[in-house]
Amino acid sequence: MRTILEMQKQLLPDLMEILKKRYTILHQILLSDVVGRRTLAVSLNMTERVLRAETDLLKAQGLIEIENIGMRISDSGRKLLEDLEPVVKEIFGLSEWEERIREAFGLRKVVIVPGDTEASPLTKKELGRAGAKALLGVMRSEDVVAVTGGSTIAEVAEQLSHPAGLSLKQSWFVPARGGLGESLEIQANTIASGMAKRVGAGYRLLHVPDLLGKEAYESLVGDPNIQDIVEMIRKARIVVHGIGDAMEMARRRKLEESIVQELQNKGAIAESFGYYFNADGAVVHKMLTLGLRLEDIRRTETVIGIAGGRSKAKAILAVLLYGQEDILVTDEAAAEDIMKELEGIKSMNKNTES
Repeated sequence: MRTILEMQKQLLPDLMEILKKRYTILHQILLSDVVGRRTLAVSLNMTERVLRAETDLLKAQGLIEIENIGMRISDSGRKLLEDLEPVVKEIFGLSEWEERIREAFGLRKVVIVPGDTEASPLTKKELGRAGAKALLGVMRSEDVVAVTGGSTIAEVAEQLSHPAGLSLKQSWFVPARGGLGESLEIQANTIASGMAKRVGAGYRLLHVPDLLGKEAYESLVGDPNIQDIVEMIRKARIVVHGIGDAMEMARRRKLEESIVQELQNKGAIAESFGYYFNADGAVVHKMLTLGLRLEDIRRTETVIGIAGGRSKAKAILAVLLYGQEDILVTDEAAAEDIMKELEGIKSMNKNTES
């Protein structure tokens, strides 16, 4: 006859799977605002029949509301998700990864959200939410926050809201660098102004291109109005930035073929705040541009890197090796590959020692 302990050991994994499944459903509904059952079933790779049984149960517990237009999370469901977040991270194994990555790179904090931002727009939305929470967690009144452009940081702006009990009227948001000439929505200027409006802060804009020729740079750097905003940017207490693939960013910047070839020859794999890094975290190329410089990054009190997706793992690792990050917000897919790289480095060191 099986003992109670044996039965508990057998039941525990099943209970964990059920909890993971119901948390995932509830979390996806939260991120979707309002979503139909069929759409949700497809995004979760689940049959409508199975999903119906689960959502009926969630409705009976008062965690979701089901209307003609679709399902939405209730206030009780929202609170439950907040309360469950630490527990769920343990179940998914993300808490251990967060701590190991934090220790490996001497970071203040690491936040990993479940999923892959490259496979799911909802995961990217969650990455933005986690980034917004990390930013608000370190902001104080009268802060200057410099932000870069890109779709990930734009999502952070979308998820920001006015913090309870904290007035940011005397704080400022500024773009870390000039514009890339891409979609207006993901320009640093647009993101800085959007963040400021969402939290009730002020903002200043930098109306110059990110990539400048020598003559244009020398002309602009002497302009009193440009000098004023650049000085403010370089005194930012907090920097929020994305991390990109080096070749992808070179393409977006429309760099000359000779420079692209130089980047490839030097092993550039990552780009962040206008600098290109190799796999060892060394800077191999920098752009002639106004805005933040590496010396400013080194002086900044809190640097928050936000990036996700499996294809970004090597780029994220390179920037972490550079050694100036304080907080990393990433996703499960990127973290998994970073952990594999860390295990490889650990194994290599052991072989060298022996």
